[in-house]
Amino acid sequence: MAIDTEKNSYTVIFAVVMVIIVGAILAGLASGLKPLVKANERYEKQQNILYAMGINNNEGANDVEFIPTEVVEDEFKKYIKKQYVIQGGEVKEDNDAYLIDIKKEENKAKSGNYQRKLPLFVGEKEGKSIYIVPVRGKGLWDAIWGYVALDKDMVVQGVYFDHKGETPGLGAEIKQRYFMDDFTGEKFLDGDVFKGIKVAKGNNDPRNDIKNDHEVDALAGATITGDGVSAMLQKDVRMYKSYFETLN
Repeated sequence: MAIDTEKNSYTVIFAVVMVIIVGAILAGLASGLKPLVKANERYEKQQNILYAMGINNNEGANDVEFIPTEVVEDEFKKYIKKQYVIQGGEVKEDNDAYLIDIKKEENKAKSGNYQRKLPLFVGEKEGKSIYIVPVRGKGLWDAIWGYVALDKDMVVQGVYFDHKGETPGLGAEIKQRYFMDDFTGEKFLDGDVFKGIKVAKGNNDPRNDIKNDHEVDALAGATITGDGVSAMLQKDVRMYKSYFETLN
């Protein structure tokens, strides 16, 4: 008996069957790709941490080139000597500290009954210890984040910033060399007092030669994103001050 394809019931059944088939295919693809997605997330975090401490493939003055994914795990093991998790004043070694989800930890801490885990990475470059901490905040449109590399006196050795949806040519410039490089040499401390580093308009130091003013030059037309960078550095790096006090 021929199927009457003109009936509404046929259309509904056909649509349901197609949804089930396509859904099953997509679910299978998602499941199959999950290990690859997780691996790429690991590589990206390792690349970002290494970039902040100056381990990258930059050649030109404006390059932002990461260590390639095929070698980044080996380079990460080579340069990152220790990984720690600080929680409630307790410091514990954890070789997977870089996998901690900063956003989730921040949300958990909002309850008031949870002390968030703070990852800390100790690298070594040219015989010098470098301490890398993650930061996360809010830009104009969405999340901004990054890593800050410090010496034992909380002087910046390098940074890496990224964003989810800042405006191209404006707030999105936080991930450009000319902005990130300005932070190198800036100080978070004024004596023993935590001052932070502010992205400031009209700081009268466009070449950023002054390194004890706790300021870097702002991005043109990106005031809110710059304020977000200032706020996340103030909020997140401050949480590590007590650890750095133990180094001195």
